[in-house]
Amino acid sequence: MTLLQTLGRKIRHNPWLRGLPNEVAVLSLIAFFVAIGFGIVAPAIPVFARSFGVSALAASSVVSVFALMRFASAPLAGFWVNRFGERIILTVGLLLVSVSSFFAGLADNFNNLIILRGIGGLGSTMFTVSAFSLLLRIVAPEKRGRAAAAFQGGFLVGGLAGPAVGGIVIAISLRAPFFVYSFTLLLAAASSAFFLKSHDKENMEVKERSKVSASLLAFTTALKNRAYTAALSVNLATGFVSFGIRSSIIPLFVVEQLKSSPSLIMFGFLATSITQAIFLSYAGKSTDIKGRRPSMIWGTFILFISIIVLVAFETPLGYLISMAIAGVGAAFMGAAPAAVIGDVTGGKKSGPVVAAFQMTSDFGSIVGPIVAGALVDSLGFGWAFMTGAAVSLVAIFFSVIMPETKPKDINK
Repeated sequence: MTLLQTLGRKIRHNPWLRGLPNEVAVLSLIAFFVAIGFGIVAPAIPVFARSFGVSALAASSVVSVFALMRFASAPLAGFWVNRFGERIILTVGLLLVSVSSFFAGLADNFNNLIILRGIGGLGSTMFTVSAFSLLLRIVAPEKRGRAAAAFQGGFLVGGLAGPAVGGIVIAISLRAPFFVYSFTLLLAAASSAFFLKSHDKENMEVKERSKVSASLLAFTTALKNRAYTAALSVNLATGFVSFGIRSSIIPLFVVEQLKSSPSLIMFGFLATSITQAIFLSYAGKSTDIKGRRPSMIWGTFILFISIIVLVAFETPLGYLISMAIAGVGAAFMGAAPAAVIGDVTGGKKSGPVVAAFQMTSDFGSIVGPIVAGALVDSLGFGWAFMTGAAVSLVAIFFSVIMPETKPKDINK
């Protein structure tokens, strides 16, 4: 456990985590382990699938089945969180992905691979819903923005480190990334099992006075709240644009439309990560001090501007500027909606509400590439990107009309 303890201490003293509960540091460490492992295995998955002699479409379905299982199993994960508690579901979910990834590396045929990746999708949802639910439940309202930013920072740092290590690992063998991913997930599960405190249910729940009713624990009730609807719309925009269109269409745009080297793709993604990392801390603090609503408006508006820049200036420089702007928007869109979810649930255990929040992002990341790809084939890249802009405008609208959920006495 020395490695985990050393990493835990380093992460705990990070400026992002100063003044936050110890559990936030542990969850950020877990996010780092998950992200670095995924960054290593993700590029290898479709290539490994193709090694079984299947078509490109079949190979891509290995990626899709993981996302679809995440989406389909989210309500079940939300129920389990309420029934068994976050710590148990978090640990079991991480172990499920770890074991399934290990055996995926041993798969001797395509069918086994796709089944194991589907099982991994279930475990991934268990991890995401439980970790997010726990994060919002243990943090006081005046720190929710910073806590969400810190958790997002763990994913960001791991996501940057993963591909750098992955190039070395994949050179060893196409199966090796699965084993490394399994190991990083074991480290994450160990962090959850040993370092997350097992509190009494009532002791862990933040006691707060909020103008949002504490009865907003059921999804059907929460859906009637305009702030919750706004948070869903922002997360949908994140999935549709940031995860969907950006990962599927922008690489093609750089190579086919801009006629640039594939290396420019990575420079653009790096620009997004750098600006997101720079603004994460500020976005979290701004969400806690100035309010959730302004941060959500700014985040979605900046995302919209980044798309307009990309369409208006079809040059390599315009692409890099657009991606850098998108990173700023992503920082705000990661912190503020999460704080809203914590506000509308009153800091109480709310698995189904958190599960629905995750589902909107997953839905966007599934539908985004399909819609954008169809538009590229029929009308061109511009129309595909403007669809993302339209989704961003919807999120802006819901953010503008939402009530502020930050308690009025939060900064007094």
